[in-house]
Amino acid sequence: MHKKLFIPGPVEVYPDVLKVLGTPMIGHRTKEYADMHGQIKSKLQQLLYTKNKIYLVTSSGTGIMEACSRNLVNKRAAHFVCGEFGERWFEISTLNGKEADKFSVELGKAIKPKMVDQALATGKYDTVFITHNETSVGVMNPLKEIAAVVKKYPEVVFCVDAVSSMAGAKIEVDAYGIDVCLASMQKGFALPPGFAICSISNKALERTKQVKNRGYYFDFLVFDQFDAKNQTPTTPSVSHMFALNYQLDKILKEGLDNHFNRIKELSATCRKWVLDNRFKLFTEPGYESVTMTTAENTRNVDINKLNEELGKRGYMISAGYGKLKDKSFRIAHMGETTVAELKELLSVMEEVIKTLSPLVESKK
Repeated sequence: MHKKLFIPGPVEVYPDVLKVLGTPMIGHRTKEYADMHGQIKSKLQQLLYTKNKIYLVTSSGTGIMEACSRNLVNKRAAHFVCGEFGERWFEISTLNGKEADKFSVELGKAIKPKMVDQALATGKYDTVFITHNETSVGVMNPLKEIAAVVKKYPEVVFCVDAVSSMAGAKIEVDAYGIDVCLASMQKGFALPPGFAICSISNKALERTKQVKNRGYYFDFLVFDQFDAKNQTPTTPSVSHMFALNYQLDKILKEGLDNHFNRIKELSATCRKWVLDNRFKLFTEPGYESVTMTTAENTRNVDINKLNEELGKRGYMISAGYGKLKDKSFRIAHMGETTVAELKELLSVMEEVIKTLSPLVESKK
């Protein structure tokens, strides 16, 4: 039985998209391919409210995270961390031999603009890395407010991991002054994993020229040479590109405001269910993710058993991530999910939870 995915990635891929993935292959050095490549870039610029260049990359989002560390850190990086994926980016920088410092907050809390300002005021850093939406804890950091702080330091290159927020939350790249905004396809775009994109500013490209030992596969200057021809340096996943072009048409047809409002409605629906069913929201109030919800397991439900029973009924959610494995559970609501589909899942969850005996109430 296929399990409909309500996990923070990969999300459910709908049948029409799976069909497009099977489009007959074309050569990646042909005019037909270059035309499609150009169309995708233009549509992504609309989605991200940017005139910056767009790179199409056959890798996971982590590949572009590593590219940012390799290409952009010339002096020292400031990593702002509120969960496991922020931790990963810091580790990537250090493993690539970059000087870097980590600024962390308690799990469930958001990165605040003041914290960023205090770090950058030292003058030690030439690059900032931040995860917009941290799926390990369900936090969506206040990107607009943080961006306003980073603008005070024009020498700093600003990189944003939007893997689980792009195509789910409105991100105005140019207005925010984001130099690299990256994402992969298996979340808000509702495609299979294995493909990623990023926007990149001229400022970031100028920085890249100053940095040595950038490697080859993820060298932004190599990307840029081929981008001018609407091509990629190495063989791309053309199947992903057929499907991405198709998905972008659907998002733009829905209308960006309508699209983002649908995701917000999903988020509000899920949060209400969590509270109505005597769980708590794990995330600091006011900083909840719109693309997924993390609930504190205050009723001591056996999450593995819950997911096992949901699986028998054709659904799948996620347990907590890392240290929060048994202390929380996560429900994703991004991509093409409708409010009706989410309510159907939540109704089934409610029925299953009633059968899980005994339900031992937490003393918290």
